[in-house]
Amino acid sequence: MTISTFRLNNDVVMPSVGFGVFQSAPEETTAAVEEALRVGYRHVDTAAAYGNEREVGEAVRRSGLSRDEVFLETKVWITDYGYDAALHAFDKAIDKLGVEQLDLLILHQALPGEFDLTIQAYRALEKLHADGKVRAIGVSNFMPGHLDRLLSETSVVPAVNQIEVHPYFRQSELLAYDAERGILNQAWSPIGGITFYRDGSHGSTLEDPVIGEIAEGHGKTPAQVMLRWHLQQGRQVIPKSVTPARIAENFQVFDFELTAEQLAAIDGMDTGIRGGPEPEEITREKFGIEIPEA
Repeated sequence: MTISTFRLNNDVVMPSVGFGVFQSAPEETTAAVEEALRVGYRHVDTAAAYGNEREVGEAVRRSGLSRDEVFLETKVWITDYGYDAALHAFDKAIDKLGVEQLDLLILHQALPGEFDLTIQAYRALEKLHADGKVRAIGVSNFMPGHLDRLLSETSVVPAVNQIEVHPYFRQSELLAYDAERGILNQAWSPIGGITFYRDGSHGSTLEDPVIGEIAEGHGKTPAQVMLRWHLQQGRQVIPKSVTPARIAENFQVFDFELTAEQLAAIDGMDTGIRGGPEPEEITREKFGIEIPEA
């Protein structure tokens, strides 16, 4: 199967479908990533805050794939913001992953109440990029106001903004903002898992009749339809699962096309209700966790 790709704003090529390990317990992560790489995924997204970077690295080593065949992405957590702290966060990440270079390193949150630390952390990422230690840099959960300030005080336009996007929360304004500036939108919770495992009040995208009808027409599953919706609209996706059947299912999205009417119907499901935390409410006091050395 041919894997489609996106070309980032610095010409680095990134697979269009990656494998996420958010909330994957360390003891489950290695087997899940090994299975994903066996199926054909060539991008793994992890983060310091997930506590499973070491297991991701172990899976890559066990896969038998060469380092340059796997696109590795991780994130710096807010407790490691600031210039020197972010440089050290990189050292901690590569030690756990067991690699010398990262393909993509991003800031996990905007930390708006202490944005000077965010700027300093991003400047550290710019240094790592300039030194060839990181092939591309970016951000996550940054809103237009955060990006305006970041772009005015730094030199490198983020290659990626990893954000919550799914049929119930499309973030159209942010998607357009990023696209206009050459920032690739990377969808976390791309099939809307956040809407049903957090509180369930919005229902499940997997059981939505709009998605169900489209899936039936294509002989595909609701999850596959949602992932295809993202890809056709130019977003990279990082679905997650520890179940082998679902890992394979989420990768089988390159052999069908949604119509313009179907894409519009899914767009019309947007509720405007965020499933994850509000980016403006992220503080070190409330969300600070210590990222261990090993």
